[in-house]
Amino acid sequence: MADIISCPSGLTGRIRGMRVREERVLADRKLAKSGGQVDELLSSCWEELLEAGPYTFTDGKVDWGRVLQGDRFYALLQVRVLTYGPQYVFAVPCQAASCRARIDWELDLTQLPVRALSDASRAAFTDGNRFEATLPDAGARVRFKLLTGEDERRLPQLQRAAPEKLLSSVLAYRVQDIDGVDARDKRRFLEDLSLRDADFLVDEFDAVDCGVDTTLEVECPECFMRQEVELPFDRGFFLPGTQRTTRRRERSTSSPA
Repeated sequence: MADIISCPSGLTGRIRGMRVREERVLADRKLAKSGGQVDELLSSCWEELLEAGPYTFTDGKVDWGRVLQGDRFYALLQVRVLTYGPQYVFAVPCQAASCRARIDWELDLTQLPVRALSDASRAAFTDGNRFEATLPDAGARVRFKLLTGEDERRLPQLQRAAPEKLLSSVLAYRVQDIDGVDARDKRRFLEDLSLRDADFLVDEFDAVDCGVDTTLEVECPECFMRQEVELPFDRGFFLPGTQRTTRRRERSTSSPA
């Protein structure tokens, strides 16, 4: 089954659902380690480019490394919907320390809010992928970029290299330059930012970007606490049958003899 989709930036094409052959992509540890699974999966399931949106591709072939993160996730979501349907069932633990009960939740993936790429953001992206913001406390003007597939591959490596400096690593990667700050001093400047400035900058990243809002509100069936969680995006997202089998085994193992 195939369908035509239009991504948040305007990138439009014909996609299909996953086939058995795509299981090798999900099981490929080398691809997983390099971050290439998403590119491989999208390349396999994207059948035809109809509108390039803000991108310039050669030979009508989508270069997923140059595609915005928001477009990539939206396309993956549609591949998943075409493969299994819009309903997605998952489980998360209750965040209340006194409860920690398992929350089984179901949602319609087609109902997740989608943010389109604005005309202003499209112009800035095509003009070198440079966006500007002024930090409220530091008063400095900074320029930053939106994340693409290539960035998606590199960020986990940076985060693993300095897990104790997760926020500053992301900021240093996305911020291209700062008025009055030498390139060699950029990292130190960002580490000295107030948390108010850091939060402001992250909000600015989101404000000019496009994509799918994956923050969900769920309710615990035991303590009835409502809490925000991120949409689980793991192997079970693309192979729910495997996830169901694992849960059946867990129930069987925990059943009294």
